[in-house]
Amino acid sequence: MKNKGILKGASRKEPMWEKSKLGEPFRKALDRFRIEVLERSDFDPTSLLQFGLFMAMAVLNILKEAETKLGTEGQKIVIDALIKTGYDMGNQILSNIEIPDDISDIELMSFLATIINTQAWTSIENPRIDNEQQCSFDIIWCPLQDAYKAFDCRVQRYLVQGIVNAFRDSGILKNDYQIEFKNTIPAGAETCLFIISKKKPGENDLWEEYSKKLEKKALKHDNLKNKKRINY
Repeated sequence: MKNKGILKGASRKEPMWEKSKLGEPFRKALDRFRIEVLERSDFDPTSLLQFGLFMAMAVLNILKEAETKLGTEGQKIVIDALIKTGYDMGNQILSNIEIPDDISDIELMSFLATIINTQAWTSIENPRIDNEQQCSFDIIWCPLQDAYKAFDCRVQRYLVQGIVNAFRDSGILKNDYQIEFKNTIPAGAETCLFIISKKKPGENDLWEEYSKKLEKKALKHDNLKNKKRINY
């Protein structure tokens, strides 16, 4: 894993990558961190992973408690908050964006995905532009893979939904896109594989459809647990 994929700040092989500039989310906090914390001799970067996992588990438990105690309405409240958070992240990624006039739409979509993966999720990504209609990527390592179970990853779906909504509303992309995952590390796969393809006219959004299925499954699971008087 040490020599595979890319992290934040790394280059991609596409010439357009070097000509493009995308926003850096939470820039003020990052600037302070670089100046006041990063260069300290006693700073251990694993502490950021511990903090991130702490916050991730908090969000997951908020969703579970809301579903258990408030049902559909509680679930919706948390999901709406996650989508809102993702939307803000998406707008920050697009802040002060600079892209070449001749960049293809699929290249731009792929580059945006790289920023999401390597910055918002601090993951190691192996990105590809498969053809003019499709790009894809493998997540080789994700900071949540040893803390989240496969079903827990649904939390990330709503953050992604918010980011994608921000991209759509901005008009930065000429096309709308389908996003699908094919396998995930928490489910036992070697990588998390995602496919992004141009959406056909009138086609339902597959990401949103699958999210709805998971929402129903979570509530059904809670109902069964409540009947057996078993807590999370």
